[in-house]
Amino acid sequence: MHELPITEQIVKTAARFCRENNGRRVHKVNMVIGDYSGYVGEAIQTYFGIIAEGTLCEGASLEFVKVEPKLRCTKCSKLFKKQPFTFECPYCGGQGEKSEVGSEFYIDTIEIE
Repeated sequence: MHELPITEQIVKTAARFCRENNGRRVHKVNMVIGDYSGYVGEAIQTYFGIIAEGTLCEGASLEFVKVEPKLRCTKCSKLFKKQPFTFECPYCGGQGEKSEVGSEFYIDTIEIE
């Protein structure tokens, strides 16, 4: 349910951007969402259509680029996708630890008319 307030902010931000740039309406909002961000894209998509009604975002599309989480090797520092049952780095055999990749959540671009 925490997707509701964040979706309200997405609509407000996109509408403000549209007004500040003399747009007629928001055409599309492109977002980046990491699998470990804590947000569910489908829920945001659903709320977006409802919250956007009667705003400059009404009828706009909301698109997501999903980011899969990656581990960072403690030995060689390379990023890699975790394989089942292991944290081993495929490049050097070191151990992987959680990285910032996969926690992203932000508006990438806003397209207006």
